[in-house]
Amino acid sequence: MPPRIGVFTFMKENDEKNFNFEENQASNDAQARPSGAVDLYFQPVEDGDDDELKNLAENPRALTEDFKEESMADVLAAEGDQDSFDTSNNSEYSEDDIQVLEGLEAVRKRPGMYIGDTTLRGLHHLIYEIVANSVDEALAGRCDTIDVVLEKDGSVTVTDNGSGIPVGNHPKLGIPTVEVVHTVLHAGGKFGGGAYSISGGLHGVGASVVNALSDHMKVQVRREGNIYEIEFEKGKTTVPLHIVGNCDKNDTGTKTNFIPDNSIFPDIVFDFDSMITRYREMAFLNKEVTIDLTDDRGSEPVKKHLHYEGGIISFVEYLNRHKEAINTPPIYFATKQGDNFVEIALQYNDSYQETVYTYANNIATPEGGTHLVGFRAAMTRAINDYAKKYKFIKDGDVKLQGEDTREGLAAIISVKLPDPQFEGQTKSKLGNAEIRPMVDSAVYEKLEIYLEEHPDIAKLIMDKCLSASRARDAAKRARELTRRKTVFENNALPGKLADCQSDEAEFCEIFIVEGDSAGGSAKQGRERKYQAILPLWGKMLNVEKARIDKVYSNEKLQPVVMALGAGIGDEFDETKLRYHKVIIMADADVDGSHIRTLLLTFFFRYLRPLVEGGYVYIACPPLYKVYKGDEAYYAYDDKEIEEIKATHKWENPLIQRFKGLGEMSSEQLWDTTMNPVTRKLLRVTLADAQQADETFTLLMGDQVEPRKEFIQVNAKLANIDN
Repeated sequence: MPPRIGVFTFMKENDEKNFNFEENQASNDAQARPSGAVDLYFQPVEDGDDDELKNLAENPRALTEDFKEESMADVLAAEGDQDSFDTSNNSEYSEDDIQVLEGLEAVRKRPGMYIGDTTLRGLHHLIYEIVANSVDEALAGRCDTIDVVLEKDGSVTVTDNGSGIPVGNHPKLGIPTVEVVHTVLHAGGKFGGGAYSISGGLHGVGASVVNALSDHMKVQVRREGNIYEIEFEKGKTTVPLHIVGNCDKNDTGTKTNFIPDNSIFPDIVFDFDSMITRYREMAFLNKEVTIDLTDDRGSEPVKKHLHYEGGIISFVEYLNRHKEAINTPPIYFATKQGDNFVEIALQYNDSYQETVYTYANNIATPEGGTHLVGFRAAMTRAINDYAKKYKFIKDGDVKLQGEDTREGLAAIISVKLPDPQFEGQTKSKLGNAEIRPMVDSAVYEKLEIYLEEHPDIAKLIMDKCLSASRARDAAKRARELTRRKTVFENNALPGKLADCQSDEAEFCEIFIVEGDSAGGSAKQGRERKYQAILPLWGKMLNVEKARIDKVYSNEKLQPVVMALGAGIGDEFDETKLRYHKVIIMADADVDGSHIRTLLLTFFFRYLRPLVEGGYVYIACPPLYKVYKGDEAYYAYDDKEIEEIKATHKWENPLIQRFKGLGEMSSEQLWDTTMNPVTRKLLRVTLADAQQADETFTLLMGDQVEPRKEFIQVNAKLANIDN
């Protein structure tokens, strides 16, 4: 069985059941925990200039690892005399602030229009909508603590210490305002009523949509010295607003408990880890807020306390915690123009990947938008101007490209504005035109000043950018060897590739096999009409530690790229893929696990659409042959051996343990690993891009201590044979 790393979801071929690395499954009937595959964002911002408009940053949702701010000295030094922005609002939050745009529609019939889908991603979006309302209260200066609890009965409770949703009758509808908020679509205090200066909850559908998609919801409001309650079922009021008790007049806030409707969501089990990542991100973005998470479903409650005084500066340090930072503390910019505010924290590290995440009013914008475009344009221009001024680039030399200036860059871009223009309720892209020049001018001016004031760090940054430029040029030359056009028009397939006869990619599969001996057996045992074999030999390159030009020219990786025929990196063209099943077939031992991990790292870093498209599989050769006389069966672990013995009432059958694929005959290899009818394949899918990015950096990067700690913590999950 393949190694368990925790960033992919494995699916058995022709099976809808998820297999997660962390589960350490060894049998078909193993129970997988909730995958938590809530967010996968890897989309281009828009067509056009690749240098400025393509967002390479994935979804920052995998912040499960604990992080403690060691000292605020670096944060204070980074903040310096940058602008600050006060989002608090002195206006009273009252019934008159709730504006109604239109009546409730059939949200239950088309939930995807409001929460994206009804998978685990959509399920978790329900909690996010309620928490986002509490965060908006925090932005308005009326809330600083938010509690989220997963209850034993499967429900969720979100409690804040804000001002509480107004409970008086709405001036237009004549019913309690808290009931309007939860039963009328597009009803809320964020349409210019004066209660909120800055808000991520733009459309006024959050609470009402969550209510509509819940089997039951109870809302408790502490306001004006009273405790009010109202209850709903499937969006309809069942228990009218009533007073259940008294409280101190200064004790205010809202408590919402709901359980999702199982008739709409096939899976209503929340994943606590994915919640940690989302709300740790929110705590980084709102340094004044404390978010306490509790999972009370087990025998003992699991608690997470999330509060970061350093804000996005600490966020960048978190992203670089397993990497060697080049500039310490992170560079921090903050500027205010009118009612708009932008803050940016950035820090270079010794890796070769760019990690830039963008936000608008605390909403992640994975497809970027005008703030990302302005940032990238200004970064490229400022670094080029500095390089020319101090002769890092000589007259007549080609200027640095945007990708050169961002190699090894980790950055957070957070803008706050009163009237954000998003694409749809999921708010994946910012469209405000006025933000681009604001970000552009702020980044250019302040980065220029920073480089002038810190010449030692500026030199390190220039050296890294120039090194990236040289590597890019070398990679461009090496890339020509891997392009499908030149490779396959000249019939220059890898010498060791035993290709299949069919040229219909959707029916073809390629086995990437460890070693020549196993490759020989696979070639003899395959169905040559649609099965191709590519043996690999020798030590593979760890691409996590290699610059791009070394990857493109590596003699062990070139045959893989050439055989697949779809290119590499930015030039990967899914439509040119020659096989729609790319099957890694390696021994079920430590060496085989290493080969699989190196190949998966390569696929993730340089052939990402191959993984995202679900084309990658892992073959699972059996460990044992259990036989008696002419009757034989194969087993994947000791448990299956016992099952075979019990089923056939064998007391002392003969058992052969395979040490490697090379020990199998071609017939055995076909029967156990290659025959589509009898084989066991695990499909590799990307559950969380940011978590995958962090895990590959952790396990395959240069930092030894974090990897050692990971191994010590997870050693108990390892199974040498599986």
